[in-house]
Amino acid sequence: MPPGATASIQGNFVTAETMAKGIWNRSHYLDRMTLKELWIAYFQYPAILAYIALAAVSAGVWTLYPASPLETLAAAGSIVLAYPLVWYALHRWVLHSTWMFKVPALARTWKRIHFDHHQDPNRLEVLFGALHTTLPTIAAVTVPIGYAIGGTGGAAAAFAAGLLTTCVYEFVHCIQHLAYKPKWALVTEMKKRHMAHHFHDETGNFGITNYFWDRVLGTFYDRRERPEKSPNVFNLGYTPEVAERYPWVARLSGGVATGHPRKRDRVG
Repeated sequence: MPPGATASIQGNFVTAETMAKGIWNRSHYLDRMTLKELWIAYFQYPAILAYIALAAVSAGVWTLYPASPLETLAAAGSIVLAYPLVWYALHRWVLHSTWMFKVPALARTWKRIHFDHHQDPNRLEVLFGALHTTLPTIAAVTVPIGYAIGGTGGAAAAFAAGLLTTCVYEFVHCIQHLAYKPKWALVTEMKKRHMAHHFHDETGNFGITNYFWDRVLGTFYDRRERPEKSPNVFNLGYTPEVAERYPWVARLSGGVATGHPRKRDRVG
């Protein structure tokens, strides 16, 4: 076991990935934070700042190559409508895949985009998506749709809509993990479903801001309907036994953490 492996296994993560400027020079945990602290952290996180800046750049591109008002609304609106399905598909078949960790070249990516989040769901800096994976995905989804609707201006409007929708999704995701009771019944319901996904059974409730596609595709559930807790809710099926055959994620993580995150020691 490499030096520092025990800390990593127990959930103590302070890595180069988290060493951003300002408040991001250490790990933050949403179950210890207030709503005010979340707002402050959210608007200092590099990825969120990048999304906002790129949305402003996209607005500038639109002014140079404007689409008509109808085309602009259609391009942006189509993205907002498509996002629940896009997120569902990515969450279910990519983030929860059992093939990425088997490929050495993809092990680091899978670890960053979702394994770390399930290992400790309240660790804020790995809740946010990584720019090198999110930006190409956002562009691939939005730009062709927008361009087909309104040319360059439509593509810019669609890309901006995707970036801003991602910001909303990220914040709602944070609220779902925050030690805070939402005032809106709709958000409370979202939080309930997402907490079940993270702490009871990871094979359902893949939505973030709504669960329409979970209902359509049969993955929506209430905890009462699944009395048995999934043994893989914190490791996505990447168990210590699986890690013996496919060791690359475990090597990067210093091991595979087991048990409830709150019962592991951590620094922060």
